[in-house]
Amino acid sequence: MSEPLVDSHCHIVFRNFDDDIDDVASRWRAAGVKSLLHACVEPSEIPAIRALADRFDELRYSVGVHPLDTQHWKEETLSTLRAAALEDARVVAIGELGLDLFRDSNLDEQLSVLRPQLDLAFELSLPVIVHCRDAAVPMAKELRKLHEAGRCPTGVMHCWGGTPKEMEIFLELGFFISFSGTVTFSKAESTHACARMVPENRFLIETDCPFLAPVPFRGKRNEPSYVKAVAARIAELREESFKSVAMKSTANARQLFGLP
Repeated sequence: MSEPLVDSHCHIVFRNFDDDIDDVASRWRAAGVKSLLHACVEPSEIPAIRALADRFDELRYSVGVHPLDTQHWKEETLSTLRAAALEDARVVAIGELGLDLFRDSNLDEQLSVLRPQLDLAFELSLPVIVHCRDAAVPMAKELRKLHEAGRCPTGVMHCWGGTPKEMEIFLELGFFISFSGTVTFSKAESTHACARMVPENRFLIETDCPFLAPVPFRGKRNEPSYVKAVAARIAELREESFKSVAMKSTANARQLFGLP
C-alpha cells in the first residue's frame, strides 16, 4: 500500500480535466493521495469547485482571488467569499491570494485585493494560500505589518520559488513552505536548497496541476497523482526515505488545513 500523500494545491476544475476526471481520480487514489486541496483563483469558480467536492470526498477547497485576477474583484466580492467560506465546512483556506510582479506590475491594485482577503482569513480563523512571485519584499512587508498588529493569519507560501533567505523571512512569520513540481527541475537550485533547509514540521507538497508537471512528466498535463514525484525528489534532496517525507508533509498539511 502507498504511503498517504496530500496534494495541497491543485486546480482540477480546469476544462482540460472534463473528459477524464474519474480516471484522474483513480490514479491519485492508486498513488496514495488521501486528500486534495483545490485552490480557487476567482469567485465564479466556486460553484464548480463545490460540485467537485460533492463528487470526491477527499477534496477540500479554498475561496479567494488570485493576484493576476484582480479584474474579478468587485464591490460584493468580499461578502461573496465570506458567505462561501461560512456556508461550507469544506472551505479550509482563503486564497489563492498574493502578489505577482513577474507577470504584472500593478502592485497597488494587487495590494488592494490582497489586504481585505488577509483580514477575512484572520476574521474567520482560516489559513491563507499565498502566491508570491518576484514579490517577496512587498509580501513580507504586508505580513510583517499584520504580525506586529497581532492580526496575521497562518498560511502557506505555495509553489515555492524563492531564495533560502526569503524562505527564512516567511518561516519567521509562521508560514509553511509548499514545494511543487519545480523542485524536480534540474536548474531550480535555489528551490533545492530551500527543500534541504526547511524544517521538517513546516513543509507541504503540491502539484499546482494542471501546471508545472514534475520530472519525469514534464510537457504533460499535470495531475494530483504526480505529487508522488515531488515527494520522491524532496526525499532525495533531504537524504530521507520517501516514507518519511510522505508522513511529514501529510501531517503538516493536516495540521495547517485541518484535513481529514
